[in-house]
Amino acid sequence: MTDPQRAHPSPPALHLRAMDNLRFIRETMEGAAYFTDVSGIGEVAVGVTALAASYLASRQETAWNWLMVWLWEALLALLITTGAIVWKATRRSSETNLFSRPGRRFALGLFPPLIAGALLTPVLYTSGNAGMLPGLWLLLYGAGVVTGGAFSVRTVPVMGLAFMGLGAGALIAPSSWGDGLMAAGFGGLHILFGIVIAWRHGG
Repeated sequence: MTDPQRAHPSPPALHLRAMDNLRFIRETMEGAAYFTDVSGIGEVAVGVTALAASYLASRQETAWNWLMVWLWEALLALLITTGAIVWKATRRSSETNLFSRPGRRFALGLFPPLIAGALLTPVLYTSGNAGMLPGLWLLLYGAGVVTGGAFSVRTVPVMGLAFMGLGAGALIAPSSWGDGLMAAGFGGLHILFGIVIAWRHGG
């Protein structure tokens, strides 16, 4: 004779089902959340260093030294931005850090245009077209901010569009305007939008 308990196994305990439901709800909410840890204070700091870099770059006598100034500035900006994001996420005890689903989406949107810019930089420099680099950098950085910013607060993609517009202008402007346009973009736009982000979104 068949054991009734074996024929009809007992349902999972109520607390186990509740834990599964909570886990599903949390993952769903995390997937729908925006990446809110872009630091306005960090963007202001990047803008200040970019203004200093534009001044130093404009005083270089060779294209190679000019390029080195901006490459070191790019590395410094990356370190400041990453550190500021970690600081803001830690201070807010945020669920949407760089390793969360929104954070990964933000990074996957941001980095491909930046990588494209990094690969095109030596091509343009060695072909004697270094004067096109400011426009290229501004345009591709803006494109990355727009695509990554689709998973962040609204101010971020708007900033990206401003960079793209400035980059498009830089591509058709005289090459002598390059450092000034870089100062306006990587300096001025970062400071302006950084203040807005810090004011509206908590730092």
